[in-house]
Amino acid sequence: MIPSAHKPILVVEDSAEDFTALGRAFRKHALPNPVLRCEDGDQALEYLQGYGKHASWPAQMPAFVLLDLNLPGTDGRAVLSKLKQDPHLQSIPVIIFSTSTNSRDIEDCYRLGANSYLTKPIEFSVLEEKTASLVRYWLATSELPSVS
Repeated sequence: MIPSAHKPILVVEDSAEDFTALGRAFRKHALPNPVLRCEDGDQALEYLQGYGKHASWPAQMPAFVLLDLNLPGTDGRAVLSKLKQDPHLQSIPVIIFSTSTNSRDIEDCYRLGANSYLTKPIEFSVLEEKTASLVRYWLATSELPSVS
């Protein structure tokens, strides 16, 4: 198993319902990684950059970030841009996970440095398939960079 196999997965998602469904789908596939949640873009940046009231964050950088676009405060596009411009964080894979199928959103995210763009499915069975693909590709197939 690759070293990133037990690194946390950071989910940046403001919807408790979406996060709960995603957590259920990950558990169904016996994901050994801890799944951490930030509820908005500011909290995600605070976590990843290790500043602010959570100065002890992060103990370990995530294997990847699953990032919603439409967040309160700092939105997902701004988070993506800041992560990809930060020399300490830019190698962390960022997967956009949004309800938007707008081609402009997709193009903008790739232009800003997204590693992948997935649309959130409505049906739980499709969500299960997408999470299985995420786990299989990003944690079992890809060679991820070592980020400290």
